[in-house]
Amino acid sequence: MRSLFGLVLVAGLGLAGTAVYMVRNHFEAQAAQLAAQQATMVHTVNVLAAKRTLHYGERITPDDLVYVRYAEDFLPEGVFLTLEELFPQGPEVQRAVLRQMEPNEPILAVKVTAPGEDAGLTARLSPGMRAFAISVDVASGVAGFLRPGDRVDVYWTGEAPERGQVTQLIESGLRLVAIDQTADANIDATIVPRTVTVEASPQQVAKLALAQSTGSLALSLVGQGDGSVASAVEVDRMALLGIQAEAEPPATEEPPPAPRICTVRMRRGSEVIETPVDCPTN
Repeated sequence: MRSLFGLVLVAGLGLAGTAVYMVRNHFEAQAAQLAAQQATMVHTVNVLAAKRTLHYGERITPDDLVYVRYAEDFLPEGVFLTLEELFPQGPEVQRAVLRQMEPNEPILAVKVTAPGEDAGLTARLSPGMRAFAISVDVASGVAGFLRPGDRVDVYWTGEAPERGQVTQLIESGLRLVAIDQTADANIDATIVPRTVTVEASPQQVAKLALAQSTGSLALSLVGQGDGSVASAVEVDRMALLGIQAEAEPPATEEPPPAPRICTVRMRRGSEVIETPVDCPTN
């Protein structure tokens, strides 16, 4: 009996140990799986986004917004996390849309005005910059393919002293803020503008005003993503036709003047005698 009891006890202890070992392995496997999931988990936060398509100039209300989950590590600059951030003075003091936004697109500070402001030119100008209008036509205005937000180079053509007509690059990479009377960058139709408005510093404005009054201006569209800065460009008629100015012949030194010789003639009979004398100083 005692032997049987001992065998049962040993078997029970063995089974209990096996069960504990299996349970421990199960929990360890679950813990490792949970740790692996947490390592690959992307932390997200709620950000305010457009509930519908928001067009240029529209006023934004809380009904136009929805919260979307966005990866915290990849949040774009200028997002709004709460309605209080977007409407710091209350929902009655609204912001206006500067750039069109699509549904579920996060609201960014660069795409809306400050609270209470309209979507006019003043809202699109960078600090310290000014708006300057340039008269254009179908040729000088890139055939109507310009849009607000594009960048252009400005060329001046006028008369230069002793050189005739000259074309010169006077400004590079100016940003367009308006075409005619619209600052909406989402223009669908191709239009031939009469004026374009560029963003420029006060010094650039003075330069453009003088250039526009003394000659004609033409615009050249800069490619999207082109960060190069155009170097000095100037072309006159000689360069246009490939004519090189003839080099002036080198100046030759004049020979020194011959020494001055003064003489006095005296006649002796039929013979004339010349006698050297000092030349007068006057």
